[in-house]
Amino acid sequence: NRNLIINGAMQVAQRGTSSTANSYSTVDRFRVDDGGHDEASTKEQAAVTSGGAYDSGFRKCLKITNGDQTNGAGASDYIQILTKIEAQDVASSGWKYTSTSSFITVSFWIKSSVAQAFSGSIRTVDGTAQSFKFDTPSLTADTWTRVTKTIPGNSNLTFDNNNDRGLELYLFPFIGTTYTTANSNSETWVTAAGDTYANNMTSTWWTTDNATFELTGVQIEVGSVATDFEHRSYADELRRCQRYYAKYSSIGSNYAQFLVTSGYSTDTDSRGMFNFVVEMRVANPSFTYSGSSGNVTDFVDLGGKAINLFSISDAGTGKNTGIRCIFSGSNTSNGFSHVIRANNTANAFFAFDAEL
Repeated sequence: NRNLIINGAMQVAQRGTSSTANSYSTVDRFRVDDGGHDEASTKEQAAVTSGGAYDSGFRKCLKITNGDQTNGAGASDYIQILTKIEAQDVASSGWKYTSTSSFITVSFWIKSSVAQAFSGSIRTVDGTAQSFKFDTPSLTADTWTRVTKTIPGNSNLTFDNNNDRGLELYLFPFIGTTYTTANSNSETWVTAAGDTYANNMTSTWWTTDNATFELTGVQIEVGSVATDFEHRSYADELRRCQRYYAKYSSIGSNYAQFLVTSGYSTDTDSRGMFNFVVEMRVANPSFTYSGSSGNVTDFVDLGGKAINLFSISDAGTGKNTGIRCIFSGSNTSNGFSHVIRANNTANAFFAFDAEL
């Protein structure tokens, strides 16, 4: 368990395998955002089929395909990949982070269809936020390259022993000069500011239509040497991801996936408990479900009677137990218990979000 990054091999993608949306939209624990663009990028979980990353055991990556940025590179244009680590996991990692003789090492595999160097940073959140910028080597086009960066501690670093954001890793296929500074303060800790996310970088990738950027094997570990990537099973990574986001989907047209035991109902409400598989990061994760923007008929009670949901809300949660749901709708049976299940559809889901 030396790797502080969750899903660094990009195995888990609960939300889906392809999207043009910002935020967390495909690969778990890795957020992708673009701004100032003429055409949104496509984010996807893609296969690794050859090269150094494949030989090192990786079969999945996070792939970004650039849009057509016809207006060129603006100062406020950017596309970023971001993953966040809980403060308590850094505080208890064994890194003596206030000492310049104690180190963490960042490593990852990267591939670009455009031959150039890229920039990124490590940023802290607690206390006075700090930033450590770095560049990758100049990459050979369409070739997997392993990048490693060793980062010393600093007396200005602070990590609270809590479940909030502590350490953030940013990688940029492109970022404009609004958010960058010259390379003179690269690979040293500086006070975090709006222009210390990265070093100044070329816009070649950004102005190349359909350019691709692929990432896998992301690892942050205590020590001054990059060790081999800590491969984990899919099941292990899924459980780690479900602390932050858990999507429970129907598994077929006739299977009862959502067993929400209800001990009370009225003519309009059915109330019960949906249990989490693992303890979530916070006690009150945000809650969505299929068809949540309107009347829903994806759910029925155990006897097959349609609930005709208008909404699902929570009446209190416990992060290590589950969410107490109120199913508001019509056609419930007054005074009877219910078990809610998917209503003959492969698209029904409950999702709980506790991302940093």
